[in-house]
Amino acid sequence: MRQIAALPYRTEGTGIDAPVSILLVTSRGTGRWVIPKGNSIAGLAPHVAAAQEAEEEAGVIGSACPTPIGTYRYRKQRGNGASLWVDVSVFPFAVTRELDTWKEAHERERRWFKLSEAASKVDEDDLKDLIRSFGASEFNAAARRTGVLDRVAKNTGVSGMFAWFQRLLPAQGNFFELFEAHAVTLVTGSDALARLLQGGGGMGDHIREIVEREHEADNITREVLQAVRRTFLTPFDRSAIISLISAMDDAIDQMQQTAGAVDLYEVKEFDQEMKDMAAIIRDAARLTAEAMPLLRSIAKNGPRLHELTERLVRMEGHADEIHAAGLKRLFREHGESNTLTFIIKREIYQHLERVVDRLEDVANEIDGLVIDHA
Repeated sequence: MRQIAALPYRTEGTGIDAPVSILLVTSRGTGRWVIPKGNSIAGLAPHVAAAQEAEEEAGVIGSACPTPIGTYRYRKQRGNGASLWVDVSVFPFAVTRELDTWKEAHERERRWFKLSEAASKVDEDDLKDLIRSFGASEFNAAARRTGVLDRVAKNTGVSGMFAWFQRLLPAQGNFFELFEAHAVTLVTGSDALARLLQGGGGMGDHIREIVEREHEADNITREVLQAVRRTFLTPFDRSAIISLISAMDDAIDQMQQTAGAVDLYEVKEFDQEMKDMAAIIRDAARLTAEAMPLLRSIAKNGPRLHELTERLVRMEGHADEIHAAGLKRLFREHGESNTLTFIIKREIYQHLERVVDRLEDVANEIDGLVIDHA
């Protein structure tokens, strides 16, 4: 038997190392803590069905990443007395809104838990591991060591932020802090992009935030390039440093290009495939951000970095499939009857595909560093 589930999450703040919280609900039968799950729904993609379960069971709205983070197994007691194994695919679900009333509000309790608490509350060992892997301890420990990212997240003024960076830069250069700071822009930019493609109110604000994040990223990239020129000893080969930061910068540039096309053509409604690609971008940016602090100790963190880059590559392949399906449906619906709509939406699809491609480039650059140094 197979089921789907949503892992509803939110970050407590905007920093790259901001704590992650997980929303759990109680089961109707036993009252134990579980994640929203259910059977696949005919005609719906698995992640869309998972999002529907999250709304019905937990009363939350958001975006589900089409690529699952993994599966877990549990035994389900059937009405006829049989006890059967059920494999559950778990899809990350970024919560954007909590409903006051929802379908199963009177049948379940919902509660936010810290990551470690959520893992301890569920019964299934595999699910515990999946929840723990959602915020690697190596990542959090590395991020806490620097103390940089909280300040970056709080400081939205570009000049102030980079004056602070410049004061920090010693002879060896603070490349790791700069990589991590750039990852902040990827995470926050991708979050704004996902919210933008949900449509509705506030689209202008989401576009503006993406533009601001791209400007911040440009300044960080400039700092890295200047540090490469003036630093005698660098942690990696100079060309590798430039390639990595350039790939990261290209990703957020494409996010801005996407937002620019939406703004230019005044697009108000978006295909489900566009929303799905944005959800993949959001989760891929999160994985990229997790990888950055691990570069401080590549030898120790090589296996985890390889795992993250493998997931990023798989997500890019999944995004390609969604992109092809979206274009096919777009052409079928508007190719002949409304050519202008087809051209406009095709451009948005192209920008979204390029974002994912650039994030795969980041994964490849990280893999290269692992090969050279681990």
